[in-house]
Amino acid sequence: MTLCARSAWTARTYRGALAALLAGGVLMTAGCSDGGGRPERASADDARPGPGLVAPDGGGGAPAPAGPEDGKSRDEEFAEPERSRPPADYLSTFALDVDTASYGYARRTLKDGRLPRPEDIRPEEFVNSFRQDYPKPGGNGFSVSVDGARTDPSGVEGEVEGEIKSDTGDGEWSLVRVGLATGTSERTGERPPAALTFVIDVSGSMSEPGRLDLVKKSLGILTDELRDDDSIAVVTFSKEAETRLPMTRLGAHRDRVHRAVDRLEARDSTNVEAGVTTGYDVAVKGRRSGATNRVVLLSDALANTGETEADAILDRIDDARSEFGITLFGVGVGSRYGDALMERLADKGDGHTTYVSTEDEARKVFVDQLPRNLELRARDAKAQVAFDPQTVRQFKLIGYENRAVEDEDFRDDRVDGGEIGPGHTVTALYAVRLREGARGHVATATVRWLDPKTRAPHERSGSIETDAIAPSLWRGDVSPRLQVTAVAAYFAESLRDGSLPGAPGLRGLAGHARKLAATTEDGAVSELADAIDRARGLRD
Repeated sequence: MTLCARSAWTARTYRGALAALLAGGVLMTAGCSDGGGRPERASADDARPGPGLVAPDGGGGAPAPAGPEDGKSRDEEFAEPERSRPPADYLSTFALDVDTASYGYARRTLKDGRLPRPEDIRPEEFVNSFRQDYPKPGGNGFSVSVDGARTDPSGVEGEVEGEIKSDTGDGEWSLVRVGLATGTSERTGERPPAALTFVIDVSGSMSEPGRLDLVKKSLGILTDELRDDDSIAVVTFSKEAETRLPMTRLGAHRDRVHRAVDRLEARDSTNVEAGVTTGYDVAVKGRRSGATNRVVLLSDALANTGETEADAILDRIDDARSEFGITLFGVGVGSRYGDALMERLADKGDGHTTYVSTEDEARKVFVDQLPRNLELRARDAKAQVAFDPQTVRQFKLIGYENRAVEDEDFRDDRVDGGEIGPGHTVTALYAVRLREGARGHVATATVRWLDPKTRAPHERSGSIETDAIAPSLWRGDVSPRLQVTAVAAYFAESLRDGSLPGAPGLRGLAGHARKLAATTEDGAVSELADAIDRARGLRD
C-alpha cells in the first residue's frame, strides 16, 4: 500500500503493524493516512507531493514513462521536474509476488472441516492461484494489462465507518485489475543448469499421511524430470540437521539420489533453524557458477526446537541471497502448517511458496512448474500504480500488505523486489471509487525490473480510462478471468473478515464460481466453488 510521505511508519520496519492495520479491509482516501491504516479526514486537494515521485504530462498521478534501457544511472534516466510530481497518496507500490500457499492451505483446512484463521489469509495468493488471460511478451520482461468493471452497489452488505460506503451518490465503485505476465520457455534445454538443495523436514509431525510420503514421491518424480547437467543435494532435519547427499550432478547418478530419498523416515522434533542453516551451507559449498542455485524447503514449518522464530533463520537466508544469489522455494505440506513462518523465509530468500496436499498437486508443482521455472525473467521486480486524482476519489489494493514498498523506493534498485520466472502471471486487484461523473484517465501501472544477467533496469507501463471500465462486473461480456479474479478476492476478504464493495456474499460467490467453471471449463474454478460452499456451510 502507499505510505504517506509525512507518516512515521515505514513498510520495512513496521511491516507487521501495517498488515494488522490493513487486515480489516481499510480503504485509502486522499490525504495522509496513518501508514496504510484508517485514513485521516483529509481532502484530496490537501495531498502533498511526495519526494522522488514522478508523473506524466498533466500531473494526473501516473509515474513517468519508461526511460532508456541502456544501463544509464537512475537519476539520468528518470529525472523529472519537481512540479510534475503527483500527490503521494495516489500512488500504490509493492514488490511482485507469485506465492499461492495461502489459498492452497485454506482449501485444505476447509476440506478438513475447519475455517482458516483470518491471519493466514493473503488475498493476493488467492488471486494468483488462477490462470489469467494476459498476453505474453517476447523475450525477458513483462506485458502490462489493465482492465476493470463496475461493482454492483446492491451487493454491499451494510456500511463500515471509514471503509465502505454503500451510497452511489458520491462516486461509483469499480474493481480494477492490473495484470503482469512473463513469456514462457519453449524448450527446457535453453535454460541454465540447476543446482538444487532439498531441505526436507523429517520430524515426527511429518509422519502423518500426506506429508513425508508425499514429499518422497514428489522428489522421486522430480529426479527423473531434471536434466543430466542438473545437480541435487539432500539435507534433512528433525532435532538436528544431516547432509544425506552432497551436491551431485545427476547424469549417471539418479539412482544415488533415489536411494537417498527412499531412506527418509520421520523422527523427532522440528528444528527448522538447523535445517535451513545446514541446507544453505551445503548450497553455498556446492553452488555452480552460471547455474540456478536454489534451496527447496519442504516442511510443515511447525518449528518447536532451536530458533523457533524467523529472525535468526532470516539472517542466514539473506546472507546467501545477497552474496551468492541463492534463492528459496518453500513447499508446505500437512493439515497443520506454519504458513506465516514459511512465507517470511521465502520472502527473505527472494523466492516464493506453494502448498501441496495431494499427489496431483505435487505433480503440478514438481513436474509442471519447478523444472521450467529454473531460470529468471526478472530480478527485483516492483509495481507502482498511479491513480489520477481528477477521476479517483478512493482506492484500496486488495492484499500485498507484507509486500509493501515505499513509493520513493520504486526506482531504487537497491530495494528488494520479487524474483519472477518464465510463464508467471502476477495480478493486483484494486477497489477504486471514481468521482461522480468522472471521465478520462483512471490509472497508469508501471512494472520495473532488473535484467537477470546484466541487472540493467527496464520498465513497462499500461493505463486505463473510464470508458474501458465495463458497466457491470457480472455481465456476460466481461472477461471471465476478471470475474474469477473478483470471486477469489471477495472470498479471501470474507475469510479474513474484511469487506469490499459489491461483495455478493458466499452463496452468491459460489453461484458465480459455478457458472464460471462451466464457461471456462477450468477445474480450478470448480474447486474454488467447492471451497466457498464449504466455508458457507461451516459458517452456517
